[in-house]
Amino acid sequence: MTRRRVKVFFDGGCRPNPGKIEVAVVARGLVHLFDDLGQGTNTDAEWLALIQALRVAQALNTPDFELIGDSLGVINQANGVWKCRGAALSAHLGTFCALAMSNPPARIRWAPRAQNLAGIALEKRRN
Repeated sequence: MTRRRVKVFFDGGCRPNPGKIEVAVVARGLVHLFDDLGQGTNTDAEWLALIQALRVAQALNTPDFELIGDSLGVINQANGVWKCRGAALSAHLGTFCALAMSNPPARIRWAPRAQNLAGIALEKRRN
């Protein structure tokens, strides 16, 4: 029997920008919300969402998972396609890489906002 890869969706934001960061992660139909992540920009929020998604995925004890978000910049930086410019982004990448060493995602990929279950969860929360 072939196991299906677990899809873990992530999204982060802050209002105003910069402001208080909020993050959502959706894995196996469960929504995980994080509010206590400090202040920052929307890019910081997306990075923290990716990091939280990795932590949630690793806690599931599944060896085969992918992380899916709608921030093309953060996804390209995490995949090594784009350079992180600035100390804060480099620090986020360093945190992500250190956590991923023990159980890395099979892939990190982009999805349109309308298909990002975590983004949908954050939007519903605001309404």
